[in-house]
Amino acid sequence: AYNQEPGVVQHISTFAASGAAHRDLFYSLTQEWPFHGQRHQLSYTVPVSRLDGQSAGFGDMLLNYRLQLGAGERRWALAPRLSAILPTGSVSRGLGDGSPGLQGNLPFSYHLTGQVVTHLNAGGTILPWAQGPFVGGGRPKRTVTSVFAGSSLIAPVTLPVQLMFETLVTSDGAIGASGDVGHTTSWILNPGVRAALNFGSLQVVPGFSVPFTRSQGETAHDYFFYLSFEHPFMATR
Repeated sequence: AYNQEPGVVQHISTFAASGAAHRDLFYSLTQEWPFHGQRHQLSYTVPVSRLDGQSAGFGDMLLNYRLQLGAGERRWALAPRLSAILPTGSVSRGLGDGSPGLQGNLPFSYHLTGQVVTHLNAGGTILPWAQGPFVGGGRPKRTVTSVFAGSSLIAPVTLPVQLMFETLVTSDGAIGASGDVGHTTSWILNPGVRAALNFGSLQVVPGFSVPFTRSQGETAHDYFFYLSFEHPFMATR
């Protein structure tokens, strides 16, 4: 729940391998920019996927705004986010939903001790005209919603290497073969580790985790990689 400092930009890359034999590959790039100080932040997210047996393609992009509350000398921080979803992904290839939409997100961070920080997060997505599977010469359009809630513990925050444990519950909407909207509930446990490497004014943060997902009576594990670069882009004084 911490926005970028004035004059500092962050480039965030994530990479995940999932599915059968981990052959479904997912990459995303997010750039976070402060807007007239730390209180306001603008960012965008560009996802790229390569499903098993297909060539890679762009998914639905996000344009994000976050408002910083708390932080500074306070033990807590809150940063409500509102995102516009752009239907840039191919529906026929399973890379997008074919509908513009909105996503809301409410991250909250709190220092439990000098070494332990917890993060709480909840949000939801609405796609008013999502397109379903091709049936009877066309694709049904339905309003699809999804919600999620998660939490994490990170420690020790004063050291360059930190252990992380995250949990997430999701209820994802999707249009089935009949044209009706159904929801699938998933529970994810995600242990991981990250490190902070400083090179002058550049900070590089690599991370790795192994998410375990319980859904529809089955448990699967994926591989998740994280890499961010944070550096000044202008003088603030």
